[in-house]
Amino acid sequence: MIRLYFHPTPNPAKVALFLEEAGLPYEIVPTDIRKGDQHAPEFLAINPNGKIPAIVDTDGPGGKEVSVFDSTAILLYLGEKTGKYLGEEDDRPRLLSWLLFLASGLAPMSGQATHFQFIAPEGNEYGIKRFRGEAERHYQVLDDRLEARDFIVGNNYTIADMSAWGWIDRAPRIRKGEADALAPYPNLKRWFETVDARPAAERVRKLGFVRNEPFKVPGDHQTMHSLFPTTFAQKPK
Repeated sequence: MIRLYFHPTPNPAKVALFLEEAGLPYEIVPTDIRKGDQHAPEFLAINPNGKIPAIVDTDGPGGKEVSVFDSTAILLYLGEKTGKYLGEEDDRPRLLSWLLFLASGLAPMSGQATHFQFIAPEGNEYGIKRFRGEAERHYQVLDDRLEARDFIVGNNYTIADMSAWGWIDRAPRIRKGEADALAPYPNLKRWFETVDARPAAERVRKLGFVRNEPFKVPGDHQTMHSLFPTTFAQKPK
């Protein structure tokens, strides 16, 4: 059994997509990052970095329970555990390259673009230009890659596609104010619509309400401290 520590954000969504596609038995552990669940001692024992997603595999190597954190590490771990969605053997170098491109480039640039457009105080035009521009540059790299291709790596759907799907889904926020955020990237748009139409992706979208109540709505100071503890100090009681 896989326990997935989940909040409805791009990186946990990638892992949930794999679990749904592979049909692995799993349990959602709601981890409300706006309430600070990721800073709880029991979660830090699983991921000392205090970030989601993380998983606990009760049937890890040798039948022992293991924990894995970081969405790319988890996708690779699950791919190797199941032998699924890793492409062909000779796809391995490209798979690793594109996974790290997504993990070290698209994901952080997209996250920062969102932060400076929606969270940071006004007057951060340089930050917006820098990070949104880099996110858009990564979109163009993917668009070029997907010309006359159905998938990012090889001829088959892989964990590279799952990884990209999590963040490309947020294009309307990253390209704030655009009526059709993916219009300048027709190959990327076609690819995204194909992946997003998969039944597993539809099931993942429903995971945002895994409690009787939705996850906490952002806005108050405690939310900001939980999300960005190095930027927003704990509000005095």
